[in-house]
Amino acid sequence: MLKAFHSKGLNEAGCDEAGRGCLAGPVVASAVILPTNFRHKLLNDSKQLTHKQRQILEPIIKEKALSWAIGVVSPQEIDEINILNASFLAMHRAIDKLERNVDLLLIDGNRFKTYKDIKHLCIVKGDSKFASIAGASVLAKNFRDELMLDLDSNFPLYDWKNNKGYPTVKHREAIRQIGACKHHRKSYQLLPAQIKIEF
Repeated sequence: MLKAFHSKGLNEAGCDEAGRGCLAGPVVASAVILPTNFRHKLLNDSKQLTHKQRQILEPIIKEKALSWAIGVVSPQEIDEINILNASFLAMHRAIDKLERNVDLLLIDGNRFKTYKDIKHLCIVKGDSKFASIAGASVLAKNFRDELMLDLDSNFPLYDWKNNKGYPTVKHREAIRQIGACKHHRKSYQLLPAQIKIEF
């Protein structure tokens, strides 16, 4: 069962991101503050949930959360500052938008760049351990998936509606045939090293 909080009496926000391993699209993060009595039998790491389960959970998380927010970092910014720093920046942007003060940040993963003077705790696989991180995981993934569906309508050959920008065979074959577009991360190895592509 997911833990409701780490330290009793503190206002805690869970943070997680989606899209680090993608070849295209932004990296998206969410920050979520849940009440300590929040429980839901479906809530878990978003990667362990079906699309339908995430869709069920999203409005519940948003309604019950004391505050929640989304942060987005573009492919161009990812290319400029690298994906690790972009993931931190996406979390910072999400935290910026929270409507409540935070005493402690619960970060999914093993690294984080300190946000202002707020204490943080990095938790490996935190999205399967703490409810607030799991909630952030769901919101970040849903937001990013919807965004990639929107982009797919203008760039259907990359099959983003199915791969969401991840490096599938079909996605890479489309890059090989027609090249990369403005939504691709040019700092990533979009194709195997022996194939040169033109931007």
